[in-house]
Amino acid sequence: MNPSDFRFGFRVLGDCRQSRRLVDAGAALAAYAACDPRAECQREAYLSAFTFGGDFRKYLTVTGSTAGFAGPCWSPFIWFDVDREGDLPGALDDARRLCVVLTDSLGIAEDDVLAFLSGGKGFHLGVPSAAWQPVPGRDFHRIARRFAEAAAELAGVTIDAGVYDKVRCFRAPNSRHPKTGLHKRPLSVDGLMHLGTGAILTLAAEPADFELPAPTYRSEPAAALWAEAAEQAQREAGARAERLASGDAPNKLNRATLDFIREGASAGDRHRLLYSAAANLAELGAPLPLCAALLTEAGLDCGLTPTDTRRAIENGWASAQPGIRDVRGALGAEVITVQPAPADASANAGKGGAP
Repeated sequence: MNPSDFRFGFRVLGDCRQSRRLVDAGAALAAYAACDPRAECQREAYLSAFTFGGDFRKYLTVTGSTAGFAGPCWSPFIWFDVDREGDLPGALDDARRLCVVLTDSLGIAEDDVLAFLSGGKGFHLGVPSAAWQPVPGRDFHRIARRFAEAAAELAGVTIDAGVYDKVRCFRAPNSRHPKTGLHKRPLSVDGLMHLGTGAILTLAAEPADFELPAPTYRSEPAAALWAEAAEQAQREAGARAERLASGDAPNKLNRATLDFIREGASAGDRHRLLYSAAANLAELGAPLPLCAALLTEAGLDCGLTPTDTRRAIENGWASAQPGIRDVRGALGAEVITVQPAPADASANAGKGGAP
């Protein structure tokens, strides 16, 4: 599969309950980077964390939703979400340590690291995948998560694993956070490393245009780490497929499932652990409503939104069910719908509200 074929994504204008509209992913990201008036940077907005091929375009057109899409994906950037609830200086320290690993250990040039104040309680970092040229695939998002977690572990920091859901909304660069009124402000690496939180918050009162990196070198350390992540994701997928094919199932709850029900999880792990807990319960034969009854309160208590909690439970449960691909709305919650996708997503990149 050729990365150039994975040009579609979606945009959400407003909060994540709003419509998913098909866009040319590269054009949309470039519009936000340039503070193009059509991007409406004064509004809350999200772009898809990954990009997709023509099958995604058809799926969104036919179903009116991104939920349950199981086809291949790719991304020109691998993103990292660093949050510290109520501790922005701590999140800044973590982001700095992670940035050092990305540049010194993984060989990404400083000019090619994208850094942002998230607009809320943390920072987002991004590195261009062109530096090691990974190929698209059905498990690209899982490999991206393993890659990012391995880099974060080298830095000794925790990242939000929920970013790596295949159809995850990710706050658009330069867009405005609805609660703080601050923008997802781009920062140079020098600014990230040397500015204090007060100066960064002052800058974030307004958006700022920035260049999207396009590296021409190859980072062998990043390529090696990606290969390790791909092997890990393949082993995990193989083990799960073998278990499902044999009919074997665990005869007890995982300790992580019990811990999540009893104690919840930190911001960086809550989405991943909720998903895993739902899958573990499903492997034991628990029906979806029982999974929701056991896990919903814990998911909400650790800060996930009702929508994110529901989706993580539904998707985790479905992952353990052979042949089931789409359970969106199965718990009875309101299903997020969108207008039918336009005939030509690239044409919409420069019209109306969709950059």
